[in-house]
Amino acid sequence: MSMSHEDEKPNSVPFTQTNSIASSLTHVPSNEKSLVTPELPSKFHAGHGESALPDDKVEEAIENIEGDWENDPENARNWSLTKKWTAVSIVALYTFVSPLASSMMAPGLPEVAQNYGITNSSILALTLSIFLLSFAIGPLIFAPLSEMYGRTWVLHIANIFTMGFSLGCAFAPTTGALIGFRFLSGLSGSAPIAIGGGSIGDMFSERDRASAMAIYSLGPLIGPVVGPIAGGFIAQTIGIKWVFIVIAITCGVASVLGIPLLKETYAPVIRVRRDARKGIDPEIAAKLHPHLSAAHGNKWNFFVDNLSRPIIMLFRSLVCFMLSLYMAFMYGIYYLMFTTFADLFHDTYGFSAGIGGLAYLGLGIGFLCQPFLGQSGLMLLIDTQLASKNGGVGTPEMRIPALSFGSLFVPIGLLWYGWSAAAKIHWIMPIIGSGIYGFGMMAVFLPIQLYLVDAFTFGASAISAAAFFRSLFGFVFPLFGQQMFDRLGLGGGNSLLAGLGIVLGIPFPIFLYYKGAQLRARNPLTRKP
Repeated sequence: MSMSHEDEKPNSVPFTQTNSIASSLTHVPSNEKSLVTPELPSKFHAGHGESALPDDKVEEAIENIEGDWENDPENARNWSLTKKWTAVSIVALYTFVSPLASSMMAPGLPEVAQNYGITNSSILALTLSIFLLSFAIGPLIFAPLSEMYGRTWVLHIANIFTMGFSLGCAFAPTTGALIGFRFLSGLSGSAPIAIGGGSIGDMFSERDRASAMAIYSLGPLIGPVVGPIAGGFIAQTIGIKWVFIVIAITCGVASVLGIPLLKETYAPVIRVRRDARKGIDPEIAAKLHPHLSAAHGNKWNFFVDNLSRPIIMLFRSLVCFMLSLYMAFMYGIYYLMFTTFADLFHDTYGFSAGIGGLAYLGLGIGFLCQPFLGQSGLMLLIDTQLASKNGGVGTPEMRIPALSFGSLFVPIGLLWYGWSAAAKIHWIMPIIGSGIYGFGMMAVFLPIQLYLVDAFTFGASAISAAAFFRSLFGFVFPLFGQQMFDRLGLGGGNSLLAGLGIVLGIPFPIFLYYKGAQLRARNPLTRKP
C-alpha cells in the first residue's frame, strides 16, 4: 500500500528503501552513462524504489522521471489490493495444477501396468517420475521467455499445452507415447514454477511479499498431496484414463479464470507495450528507455544469456548453491515419502488404494498450518526489528532467522515419522510425523525463496536454478530410497536423513547470516550490500 510523505518520520529510512532488495526480479545490464544526475527520491511510494532495470541508478532515475513510471497506474506495484490478490490467486492456481498432475496417477500405476503390458518395474516407475525430469528442465527455458515476452501469456499458453498433453496421456496408444506425453506435460507444467515468483515480486514490495509468496508456495507442495488422494478414488472407480482427463479439465478451468483476470505484471514489457499503444516510434522509444530496448533488441542473444544464467548462478554462487541444495534435499525426501507411503500403509496398516491416499493429508495439513500459524507475520516482525537496528535498512540476511526456525522441525518430523512407522504403532503417529515434516519444509521454503529474490540481481533466474535442482532431487531420491529403507529400515533410514537435514539446515544458515553480505559483495550476480 502507498504511504504518504506526511506519514513518515522526517529522519527515518523506510524498510523498503534498501540497496539490497529490488522491487522486481530481473536486471538488464547496461554500460551506458548519463551526463544528467537527478537527485534520487528519498521517500518511496508503493510504485517507487529500485526497479528491475538498469544497474546504473542515475539512468534509472532519468527514465522514471521522464515517464513518471513510479506513479503510473499500469505499474503492478500501484494496482489495488483486490487486483493484486486476484492475480496472486490465479498464479497460485496455475502453480497448483501442474504439481497435481505430477502425482495424481500414482495410485493407478498397477492399472497402467496392466493396460500397457508393462512388466519392468523401472519402466513403470519412469511413467511417473519422467514428469519431474522435464520439470527440472522447463524453468531454464520459461524464465528467459518471461523476461522477453512477459510473464502472463507464457503462463496462459503453457497451461493450455499442459491441458493438451494431459489428454494425450489419457489416450496414449503405447507405453512410449505415454512416457512422451508425460515428459511434455511436465515441461509445460513447469512454467508457473519458473515464473510465479517473478509475478509476485512484480506486484509486492519486499515488506509485503512474504504473505503473497506463502500462498504461491503452497501450489508446488499441496498439489502432489491432493493428487494421490483424488487419483486413488478416481482410478479405483472409473479408471486411470479419467485421472488424466480430470487434470485436463482442471487446466481448462484455470484458463477460463486466468485469461480474463490475470494481467501482465512485468514492468519492462508493460512499458514497451504502453509506448506502442501511444504510437511512439520504436527508435524514439529506444532513446527514451535505452535499458528497456536492451532486453528487446537481439532476442536470441538475450535468450541464450538468460538460458545459461541459472546454471551459472547455481554453480558459481555458494549462497545460491547451498540454499538450493537444502531446498532440493527436502524436496527429494518429500517425493521419497510420496513413493513409499503406498506400500507402508497398505502392508503395515492394511489401507486400500483409495483410503491409502488419505495418508497424504498429514503432509498437506502441515503445509497449510505453516502460513496460517503466522510465519509470514513472524518474518515481517523479525525483518522490521532487525532493520530498525540497521538504520531502517533491510538486507536479505534478515530472512535467515525465520529459515533457522523452520529447519528445527525437519529432523523432528523425520524421526517421529520413521520410528513410529518402524514400531508399527497406531497409523496416526507416522501421519503426524509427516505433518511436522511438512510444516518444517514449508517454513524453510518460504524464506529461502525470499532470500533468493532479495539477494540476486536476477531473482527469477535464481528461483529457476533452485527449481531445477530440487526437481532433479525429486526425480532421483525415489530411485534409491527404497533400497536404503530395505537396508536400514524406516527408522534408521529416516534417522540418516534427519542427520543430513541438521548438517544442511543449521551450520550454513548461521554462516550465511554473519557472512552473507561479504559473499554478496564478492559475487557480480548478487545485489551489493
